[in-house]
Amino acid sequence: MKKNLKLSLVCAVLLSGLSTYAIDGNNAFNLHVLRNNGKLITFALNQTQKATISIYDKNNNLIYTENASGKDGILRTFSLEEFPTGTYFLEIEDNFKKARHEIKVTIEATVLSSKAIN
Repeated sequence: MKKNLKLSLVCAVLLSGLSTYAIDGNNAFNLHVLRNNGKLITFALNQTQKATISIYDKNNNLIYTENASGKDGILRTFSLEEFPTGTYFLEIEDNFKKARHEIKVTIEATVLSSKAIN
């Protein structure tokens, strides 16, 4: 009886760990917003060596694109001083994943959302 209880407990822990991994695995990229400083945004893509970074306006018109790479991850800073007030989208894509993040540009500041939108 004790052996069955222990085995059940181990199975429950393993299955809950797999479930947590599956939920985290749905996050397309590990994007960290480091700074929103006025019209500057700085973000890091940890554990991503190569990706295409693009910025689109609210009408899905491409404004900017680049192929970024880094040995230990990607770190980028963008100045959006020339952008009119509005909503823009930062799109990050590699061979396996694609994520879109909202950028809000106001008169005072620019804010990049760390949560991907689908």
